[in-house]
Amino acid sequence: MALIVQKFGGSSVADVEAVRRVARRVVDTRDAGHQVVVVVSAMGDTTDDLLDMSAQIASQPPERELDILLSAGERISMALLAMAVNELGVPAQSYTGAQAGIRTDSHYGRAQIIGMVPERIARAVREGQVAIVAGFQGVSEEEDTTTLGRGGSDTSAVALAAALHADVCEIYTDVDGLFSADPRIVPLAHRLRTISQEETLELAAHGAKILHLRAVEFARRYHVPLHVRSSFSEKEGTWISDRPANPELAGLVPEAALVDPQEEPMEEPIISGIAHDRSQDKITVRGVPNTPGTAARVFEVVAEVGANIDMIVQNVPGEDKARANISFTLPGGDARKALDALEAHQDEIGFKELRYNPDIGKLSLVGAGMRTNPGVSAKLFGALSKAGINIDLISTSEIRISVVTRLEDLDRAVQAVHTAFGLDATESEAVVYGGTGR
Repeated sequence: MALIVQKFGGSSVADVEAVRRVARRVVDTRDAGHQVVVVVSAMGDTTDDLLDMSAQIASQPPERELDILLSAGERISMALLAMAVNELGVPAQSYTGAQAGIRTDSHYGRAQIIGMVPERIARAVREGQVAIVAGFQGVSEEEDTTTLGRGGSDTSAVALAAALHADVCEIYTDVDGLFSADPRIVPLAHRLRTISQEETLELAAHGAKILHLRAVEFARRYHVPLHVRSSFSEKEGTWISDRPANPELAGLVPEAALVDPQEEPMEEPIISGIAHDRSQDKITVRGVPNTPGTAARVFEVVAEVGANIDMIVQNVPGEDKARANISFTLPGGDARKALDALEAHQDEIGFKELRYNPDIGKLSLVGAGMRTNPGVSAKLFGALSKAGINIDLISTSEIRISVVTRLEDLDRAVQAVHTAFGLDATESEAVVYGGTGR
């Protein structure tokens, strides 16, 4: 018997029939002899609909009230799913994030989990019930409802799996696992059978939307194996773990899916996947004094307004060695406050002007094999050059290369690089069963 935490995204519970389908899957898992805890997202586009309604009511809704409003979507899903599971003859109860013991700080809309006390969930499991938990939400020390940010149901599920010492956390979505690229852009993307948590962190951090970044961080920190699969098919999906023996020991991987280690290739594939990100903007601070401490002051000002920086490039124009240009990317939602803060400190910092570009896209090539394989950069830049795509910024880590291009070129860039690295599947195209997978 294994303890399994299952998370179902919005497209998996989009309507009544989808809820019934999920209930049958939950009951099948329990009938197979496993204990089950379920985490659900809001149905379909419920969260977006609630945001639209709030915008019609108030230009700047109070953050506390907005979190209470947005938490309602998951509560609807959990109650309906509990009813559906009970209707199939299996006892189930639903729990809000607060009832499940998910304790957070008070940063409304982006709360961080600071503690887990899942006593009621553990008791329900011991009593033979299926516990169904509203994802995306928790409760602050002031007993206020908080939300974890978009995609936060993934984090809820992994945090519960860690606190309950679950054998695996299954993330159900609308595609058959993790793919070498977004199958909505690259129909010939191939499914990854296994991938390390390190590589998954890089993919999630740089635009791959199949998993929430904080969920992967939780899984890595607490050694929770993740199993990403579709709620619309019975395909095996993708295992994410830095300890691949865990799923086998839990008896959760079908024998046919296991490969004899002696038959594995000596080297892992060079490239695991390609992520892309349309959500970032670029700011260039032109004519910054080229003196020690000036760049530090630029980013102190940006940090003071809570803007998150991703890529940074500094260069010295040939005509004036006493001045430098600093370009950086950041989430589009942070751009306005960063621009306003920099403009307010222009005289202090001494830069000449700001330039803002919202029309950028980021492509990231990820693979642990890049550490020991020369020529990856040359092949990447060669593929982009052959496709006529110009590069604006470049950033690297041990297992990742990221480039910024024009937004209108991003899809074409992903397709060109995917083909250049031999990642295209030869047998069948990836299937997208539902919406966004969120």
